[in-house]
Amino acid sequence: MRRCDDRFVKVLPGVRKGSLINSHRILGMKTLASIKCPKCAGPVTFDTGTKLVKCSYCDSQIFIDRSGAGFYYAVPFMVSEADAIGLFKRWAAGSTRAKDLDKRAEVAGANKQYFPVYMFKRDVKGREEVLIEPAGSTTLPGLHELKVPAGDLKIFDATFDTSGAELINPDIEMLSYMDSLPGEAKEQALVYFPIWRLDYVFEQKRYEVVIDASTGEVFSANFPARSSTSYMIVAIIGFLAFAFEGILALSSLMTAVTLMVLTVLGIFAISFYVARRL
Repeated sequence: MRRCDDRFVKVLPGVRKGSLINSHRILGMKTLASIKCPKCAGPVTFDTGTKLVKCSYCDSQIFIDRSGAGFYYAVPFMVSEADAIGLFKRWAAGSTRAKDLDKRAEVAGANKQYFPVYMFKRDVKGREEVLIEPAGSTTLPGLHELKVPAGDLKIFDATFDTSGAELINPDIEMLSYMDSLPGEAKEQALVYFPIWRLDYVFEQKRYEVVIDASTGEVFSANFPARSSTSYMIVAIIGFLAFAFEGILALSSLMTAVTLMVLTVLGIFAISFYVARRL
């Protein structure tokens, strides 16, 4: 660890010793810094306010954080736009969503993005845990629940194909998470995660879902939910019927059992109707 521009800077796990950031002031106006590229060892000079820089020798993309400098990674897109819309439709057909949401919702836009997250590998009492935290400010749902697929990390350099996805720049320091992490550090990295942001309109209201484009998982913080009133009415009717039949069983067991069977069949039929029609 060394002193650098009033900051303590250290190398990320896996970054070579020669990658320490050196800084110097230009005309007392702003601070520039230089590093050695982790891939080709060529000198790279950048403004200290910059987080992402490109090596002019090997075209590697380099991530700069107060905790050090090194490669960053990306997870390839495994879900196309058509597949993302199909995943949304299947999710919208779920039992907790509004009736016919999958048929009546109008997809208003599909944005293909690479969202930055920090991946922390920690040793917690002898067990490895992988934690994901957003590296960019966001109110999008699900970005704390993303999971990096094993073996799918690719070094983000000039050879990596973003397939036209928008890259969201990180604006949260990695160090802001360090004090709250459990266990001991094993590895930490910046990872660009593939997502689809789908906007849809239902009954003149706009909603949004996020689709993990590596696993196909759908996240939504707010969606049009199916009314529970009908189910509550069915439950109350069933409760009252069984209460009456329980009292009747004290005087006429066979009659009560027969009515209970009829009640079960009736409740099942009504519940099926509610689920299909309401």
